[in-house]
Amino acid sequence: EVQLVESGGALVQAGGSLRLSCEASGLSFDDYAIGWFRQAPGKEREEVSCIISSAAFTVFYADSVKGRFAVSSDNAKNTVYLYMNSLKPEDTAVYFCAASNVACSMTAMDYWGKGTLVTVSS
Repeated sequence: EVQLVESGGALVQAGGSLRLSCEASGLSFDDYAIGWFRQAPGKEREEVSCIISSAAFTVFYADSVKGRFAVSSDNAKNTVYLYMNSLKPEDTAVYFCAASNVACSMTAMDYWGKGTLVTVSS
């Protein structure tokens, strides 16, 4: 059984930093692209970042987080991290990680975690 478990969400002040973790079981990061997505209250889910270990750790970022967020993968621990810096109130959302063996797009994701809440206060 594949499971993705996010952790690290918290309440933080604007300008602060957080590190989210996505730990996977039942699959190998060598075979899957791991994406981070977020859904703010009343808004649609959007892609934040994606890392493809099998493609020399190729990483994609949404324009809204470029320069502020960074993603890395520890394949030995089957864990992907999302480092979030210079947080803004508009970053407030539930953050999900997901896995796909096809592509980094939201519609291609095969497995999803349950999410972790990030709240950024102004």
